[in-house]
Amino acid sequence: MSRRRLMVGAGLGMVAAAVGLPVGGAEGADAGSAGSHPHHDPYQMTFGRMFPQLAPFAEPSAALTEALLDFGRAGGPLDANDDLAAGPVALIVDPSKSLVNRDNPLHTAGITFLGQFLDHDVTFDVGSPLGVPADPQHSTNGRSPRFDLDSLYGAGPSASYQLYDPADPVKLTIAHGGMFEDLPRRDDMSAILGDPRNDENLILSGLHCAFILAHNRTVDELRANGVRAHHFTRARRELTWHYQWIIVHQFLPLLVGQDLVDKILRHGNRFFRPDDGAFMPVEFQGAAYRCGHSMVRPSYRANLKGNPGDQPFFALVFDADLPDSADPEDLSGGVRAPRRFVGWQTFFDFGDGNVKHNKRIDTHLSTPLFNLPLKAIFSRDTPTVLPQRTLLRHITWSLPSGQAVAGAIGSDALSAADLGEWADYGLGLEHSTPLFHYVLKEAELQHDGLQLGAVGGRIIAEVFLGLLRHDPTSYLNTRPSWQPTWPARNGASTFDMVDLLTY
Repeated sequence: MSRRRLMVGAGLGMVAAAVGLPVGGAEGADAGSAGSHPHHDPYQMTFGRMFPQLAPFAEPSAALTEALLDFGRAGGPLDANDDLAAGPVALIVDPSKSLVNRDNPLHTAGITFLGQFLDHDVTFDVGSPLGVPADPQHSTNGRSPRFDLDSLYGAGPSASYQLYDPADPVKLTIAHGGMFEDLPRRDDMSAILGDPRNDENLILSGLHCAFILAHNRTVDELRANGVRAHHFTRARRELTWHYQWIIVHQFLPLLVGQDLVDKILRHGNRFFRPDDGAFMPVEFQGAAYRCGHSMVRPSYRANLKGNPGDQPFFALVFDADLPDSADPEDLSGGVRAPRRFVGWQTFFDFGDGNVKHNKRIDTHLSTPLFNLPLKAIFSRDTPTVLPQRTLLRHITWSLPSGQAVAGAIGSDALSAADLGEWADYGLGLEHSTPLFHYVLKEAELQHDGLQLGAVGGRIIAEVFLGLLRHDPTSYLNTRPSWQPTWPARNGASTFDMVDLLTY
């Protein structure tokens, strides 16, 4: 594999630059491209509601909080109870270890982390308290609700200068020090990023590195082709359009199904119409898009030759019980070491037989997610159990039930029998179910976990396509007939993540 196809990544960083308006000017400071944020753009840096007419799934109470915490606990109904003692290798190569937490043959393992990267581009809840009702319209979203790669570019070369190469400020800075490229880091190993969350695990930070290198290579190509000015603007625009192309033509169809994508592209959105100002719906941010938690594997093969003797580096995605180390045995971030790079042939299909798969979108979440390291959750509030945190957000945002959303979109709701695991709490939650769990159960029952069902698919597809349509600089609007201009493999007419990683 070339260096471009094996990116290093690790760690947990702090915000390196304020996210704000790009500053225009000379080539080195030119940010007036796809993703700029002029003051007159109708974008709201708060959250909102996709279904404002729907009541909360339940009234807040001590009994409700207790039920949500119990349902999301380690060893509870959502825990896949993976055999962690078997070790990270067996959890991948031994089929008997995946009988409950099943693989998804339609998704490669990298789709999880691409989805996480997309999330960090458009949504960041910077302050709402878990389990305490908050008004979405008064709650800050730390990301702009547009797929503009501001998590990569920050506020542009002038305002976020620390993200850029001081010797060539139209390029993003990239670091070394391990076997391959790494994120730029401070002496304490915190990464210098437009969004700190893109350094929370090895694969995600490696993906961020891949986008840095793709931008820099685009600048080189422009110069080689005789383009004399505005290299940053043009490179950012080109990379952003390729990124948006991948969202629409690769990522979204895998998640929601090609039929729904085609239907919304042809007929438009029905429920999320940000005509008066794009915002991030809490039904998406707090529940539906968290379906990605179900897709996470308990362990991954980070690369094929990172360990001594050119052996593969297998590890759990997180292991909160490990002591602090300069080279931990899990895939958490905040460190740099020679073996901590990503072999992308594990995560996307290069046709060499090495690719691995996601877990299915169902009601079984990988066990490491029930004991997160504090540095992976970007706050000091409890709990550190990921599904508990997600369920408590239903109280934070007063989210509607899955059944109510099904009724609003005209879909047949799941029955109380389908959701009978809630009945023992005596709160009627089998009839008015937290949206997150409803979306997982719906995918499990309607599509055997291979893709989202009616409610989850509709929320996610309309938000993705609605935000892209609302953005006048997106490839959907600016150049409707635009085709990817980077080379696709083997003369193919489509462009995907493998093409971006090998560009």
